[in-house]
Amino acid sequence: MEVFWFCAVAVMLTIYVVLDGFDIGAGVISLFVSRDKKERAAILQSIAPVWDGNEVWLLAAGGVLYFAFPKLYASAFQGFYLPLMVVLWLLMFRGLAIEFRNHIDNPAWVPFWDFLFGAASLLLAVFYGAALGNVVRGVPLDETGSFFLPLWTDFTVSADPGILDWYTILVGLLAAAVLTQHGALWVALKTEGDLSERARKTASRVWFAALALTALVTVASFSVQPALSQGFSDRPWGYIFPLIALAGLAGVFVFGRRAGGELKAFLASSVYILGMMTSAVQGVYPNVLPAVAGSGRSLTVQNAAAPEHGLTIGLAWWIPGMILATGYFVFTYRRLAGKVRLDEAGH
Repeated sequence: MEVFWFCAVAVMLTIYVVLDGFDIGAGVISLFVSRDKKERAAILQSIAPVWDGNEVWLLAAGGVLYFAFPKLYASAFQGFYLPLMVVLWLLMFRGLAIEFRNHIDNPAWVPFWDFLFGAASLLLAVFYGAALGNVVRGVPLDETGSFFLPLWTDFTVSADPGILDWYTILVGLLAAAVLTQHGALWVALKTEGDLSERARKTASRVWFAALALTALVTVASFSVQPALSQGFSDRPWGYIFPLIALAGLAGVFVFGRRAGGELKAFLASSVYILGMMTSAVQGVYPNVLPAVAGSGRSLTVQNAAAPEHGLTIGLAWWIPGMILATGYFVFTYRRLAGKVRLDEAGH
C-alpha cells in the first residue's frame, strides 16, 4: 500500500507540472514574446480558464502526503519552510496579476501587473526546479527525521547545504528552460498569427538550452546522489523513463519545426516532462526524501508512511475524488478547445 501511495503522489505531481507548467511558461514568455497590450491579453486569455484549476493537482498531492506520509509532510514543511513561503507568495502574485490586470485601464496599472505576472512565473519555475534538485541531492536529516535549510551557505554540495547551491541552481535553470519551452508551445497552439509564430520560434530556440541543461543536470545528478546509480542498477527496467524523456525532447524538435505541428510538439513536451519526473522518482526510490550522501538517515516509503489502516481508508475518498477531478479536467479542456483570437474576448 505504501508503494501505491508513493506512485499516486508522483503521478499527481507530474500531472501538476505538465498542466501548471504551461501556464507558468506562458507567463515567462509574456515578458518578451508579446509586442503590445492586446497580445499580452491573448496570452493571458489562453490560460485564464484553466490556470487555477491546474493547481488542484498540487493541492491533491499535498493532501495525500498529509495522510499517507505524515513524517515526510512534517519534515518537509519544517525544513523547506523558507522556500515554501517564497513559492506561496509567488503563486499569490501570479494570481493577483491575472485577476487585477483588467480592473483599471491605466498606463501604469496594466504594465505593472503584466510584469509581475511574468517575473513571478519565471521565479516560480526556478524555485520549483531548485526544490526538485534538493530532493534528488538530499537534505541534512538528523536522527529524528528533521532538518532546516537556509536559503544558501557556500553554494557547494556538502554535508551542510542550503536551498541554493550550484546543483540546485542548475536544476532550476533547467526547469525554467523546460517550462518556458512548454509554455511557448502552448501559446503557439492556442493563438494565431504573428504571436503564434513568435511563440513557436521561441520554443525552437529554447529547445537547445533545454537539451544542453538536460545533459548537464543528468551528469551532475549522478555525481551528487550515488543512490541514482544504485537505483537504476537495481531496477534496469527504469531506463525506459530517460528514454521516454529523450523521445519527448526529440519530438519537440521535429514537430516544433513543422507547420501545423503545434499540438504534437506540445504533447511531446508533456512526454519529456513525464519522462524526466519519473526518472527522478525511479532513481531515488525507495527514498521519499534522501539524506545527504553517507548519512543513512533517509526517509523511505516504509519508515515515512502512515499505518496500513489509514492508507487503506484513504482510498475511500481518493478514488472518487480522482474520478471527479479527471472528469472535470476532460470536460474543461474539451469545452475550451480552440484558438484565442486577438480581436475577441475569448475562444
